[in-house]
Amino acid sequence: MKIIIIANRLPVRIERKEGRFSIERSEGGLATGLGSLETEADKYWIGWPGIHTDDELEKKEITDKLHELNFHPVFLSAEQIENYYEGYSNSTIWPLCHYFFSYIEYRADYWETYQQVNSLFCNEALPFIESNDIVWVQDYQLMLLPGMIREEKPNASIGYFHHIPFPSYELFRVLPEREEVLEGLLGADLIGFHTHDYMRHFISAIYRVLDLNCSLDEINLRDRIVHVDAFPMGINYELYHNAPTLPGVKEKAEMLKNKLGGKTVILSVDRLDYSKGILHRLNGFAQFLQNHPEYHEKVTLAMIVVPSRDTVDIYADLKTRIDQTIGEINGKYSRLGWAPIFYFYRSFAFEELMAMYDISDIALVTPLRDGMNLVAKEYLASKCNTPGVLILSEMAGAAIELQDAIIINPNDTDQIEKAILQALNMPEEEKVKRLQKMQKRTSRENVKKWANDFVTELRSIKTQNKEILQKIVGKKQLTQIKSAYDEASSRLLLLDYDGTLSAFVENPENAAPSEKLLEMLQSMAADKKNKVVINSGRNHQILDKWFAGLNVDFAAEHGIFYKENGKWHKNLLNDVVWDNEIMEIIQHTIDKTPRSYLEQKDASLVWHYRKVDVWLAELRAQQLIHALIGPCSRLNLQIVPGNKIVEIKPPDFNKGSETLRRLEQQNYDFVLAIGDDTTDEDMFRVLPPSGISIKVGNFSPAAKYRIPLQSSVIPFLSNLIK
Repeated sequence: MKIIIIANRLPVRIERKEGRFSIERSEGGLATGLGSLETEADKYWIGWPGIHTDDELEKKEITDKLHELNFHPVFLSAEQIENYYEGYSNSTIWPLCHYFFSYIEYRADYWETYQQVNSLFCNEALPFIESNDIVWVQDYQLMLLPGMIREEKPNASIGYFHHIPFPSYELFRVLPEREEVLEGLLGADLIGFHTHDYMRHFISAIYRVLDLNCSLDEINLRDRIVHVDAFPMGINYELYHNAPTLPGVKEKAEMLKNKLGGKTVILSVDRLDYSKGILHRLNGFAQFLQNHPEYHEKVTLAMIVVPSRDTVDIYADLKTRIDQTIGEINGKYSRLGWAPIFYFYRSFAFEELMAMYDISDIALVTPLRDGMNLVAKEYLASKCNTPGVLILSEMAGAAIELQDAIIINPNDTDQIEKAILQALNMPEEEKVKRLQKMQKRTSRENVKKWANDFVTELRSIKTQNKEILQKIVGKKQLTQIKSAYDEASSRLLLLDYDGTLSAFVENPENAAPSEKLLEMLQSMAADKKNKVVINSGRNHQILDKWFAGLNVDFAAEHGIFYKENGKWHKNLLNDVVWDNEIMEIIQHTIDKTPRSYLEQKDASLVWHYRKVDVWLAELRAQQLIHALIGPCSRLNLQIVPGNKIVEIKPPDFNKGSETLRRLEQQNYDFVLAIGDDTTDEDMFRVLPPSGISIKVGNFSPAAKYRIPLQSSVIPFLSNLIK
């Protein structure tokens, strides 16, 4: 088995030196986490090497050296780098996911190149992928890749992790290619996010854009289930916690203390990006200086901004505004021997950054939107000499875990000001207590655990999907079922109607049986060995109308009525009289839920919401069930949630009780029940051990077999009886 990691960049630094290339590993958070996977499997990395060349000999030299590390490069042209990376990835997807709607750029060539580059990555990966391998795709630059790999390797075990926020549906829907992007992601078996909020937004987009059935953290596809889960990414805790004890870090820490003049240090570390809230932070600090002059010459903000994309207009403008704002603040408040802000516009080496963490009393981490933000965790981990206080934006994914930080809204300069004041005045005992609680969690939820948790869950999902695939009625399963059918002398065939024999339609009254279905049922009923029962939730009048002249039996309203030998029978002794309170509750729900309606049968009430927006439907269904519990309990009525319905009915009869009644009448050596709804599972559960239960649509542990699509039901039954 191999683990094949596919990311936009390979974890290497490549430099030209004297006409040759030198290659060094770069141990970032992702590389550390994936390198710590607890497995003996070989690891293959696929990604862009971070260098552009059109020279084929240079490409070969780089490739040969990378292959020695099990790294496999995807070379990109200058145009592809511009349109795929700078274009669609960072000028369309990045602002979309970080809620900067006005910064989104839509260009057809961006999208075309994004597809093209994802295809290049796919072509590089396919030769390595074998049936037992794990493929783990990383981040938003490669959202089409899981689907591309799935198309070529349908049995592959594929994971995808999204390292940035996933936006709410209302924002995601503006993306012209939203369907293609979601379908690409659904090529994965497991899709991971940093937080449950991002999970929720993604699942909301799935059922609104693609109209797929989602059950909690599962998305039901035809032949498998896609799982969605949260895996908060951590850091290499021991590396950061031990760093302040290193001689090189100690030396640099002393030097920085001297340079900063022994002041209380507030640290800010960011890559240059509009999502980081740098200007808001500066304005909040300026407000603090204005309102609290007693802290002048006592407090210094050390601001590190790492260069990024500063040739792009938006970023160049941001850099200019940051420079101007810092200049204005320092110009206004500086004193001889003290500047309020020490500004570093450059990258820091590891030892230098650790020294900054070590000497800083407060970390000011206030992004406007951030997938996780590992700076917050790195800062906490590094505080082994003196306690530090973390001020953290509620918009960072890390805020969910680090609740003992001072949590603020980064858009509110008043909150930034108050948080700085609170941090400066926090008692030492409270600092230590807060820090220890956050360090305990950060040390436990480290990057090693993140990577291993993801791969462990992906493996379990592969096993589950293998079981689901084995349940699907294919050629092998059909042969087995047909063999049992042909050998039987007495057969009971229990068939649900809506969603099984007939597809769902917007208006249930228009779901009359097709000529093909009627012909198939006629052939099935003509065999004297067969007892054919349509076991439906429909009322008996509509079943009589639709199947007039057909020699089959019926159960209507989930067994409250049944028809044998051409005659209808009623299981209830007394007619159901509907309580006014129940009717008023349902009517109130209909009034508040556009496109829902009530169906009143002889012995049950059904609230239909198939045409209602999924979020609203789920909310109203739960509200309706909650409101009905009291009156239904008093009247001994059962509330049955079904497929886009909520039904109220007498509790003594269901599809299972009707099945048992039929089984007690006669000995059958072949029993088959097929249905799509939760109410059909009552049938499945009471079948004899040799009985054959088939769920149409979503996976059900109660059924032995599964037919993923309703359109496959009639062909299956036709093949069974021929």
